[in-house]
Amino acid sequence: MNKSFLIGAGAGSALAVVVGAGAMVSHKLIRHAPRYAQVVQVVPLTRTVVQPRRVCREATVERTRPASDAHQIIGSVAGALIGGLLGNQVGDGSGRDLATVAGVAAGGYAGNRIEARMQRGDTYRTTVRRCTTVYDRIVQPNGYQVRYRLGGKRGTVRMAYDPGPHIPVRNGQLVLGTHAAQPPAG
Repeated sequence: MNKSFLIGAGAGSALAVVVGAGAMVSHKLIRHAPRYAQVVQVVPLTRTVVQPRRVCREATVERTRPASDAHQIIGSVAGALIGGLLGNQVGDGSGRDLATVAGVAAGGYAGNRIEARMQRGDTYRTTVRRCTTVYDRIVQPNGYQVRYRLGGKRGTVRMAYDPGPHIPVRNGQLVLGTHAAQPPAG
């Protein structure tokens, strides 16, 4: 036989034995690989959200009625007439005329001030609605921090849900995407 043929056949046989043994070891490892990681601790996570809210209440307020005579003309005229009549009662001749003019001026001014004071005192009460914005702090769930043990290793992962006592494992990796079925208790 050919020496090259014998060397090739020997090398091929040795390679087949190595690959076959590796396949058997790999198959045993896969078959015995953990299907679930054990959950050691689950800590709920939260976040605080600030939410505005409108709060209204009824309040009683006092208001001044609008003046029907904003310039106090009626009070001025009435005061001038009364002042003129009183001034006309004082003295005689040109002194009486001077007293009448002074009475008209003083009476007009006094009547104007009296009517203004009366208008300021003409108030009424009414109810008004007053609103303000308040901010409520709301604590909302925001996932879970999960500590787990897989084989001899420990790790931490954040999840959207509480996984329970186990986390599924596929090809050596945690399956985190959905609520996976848990192993039967026992």
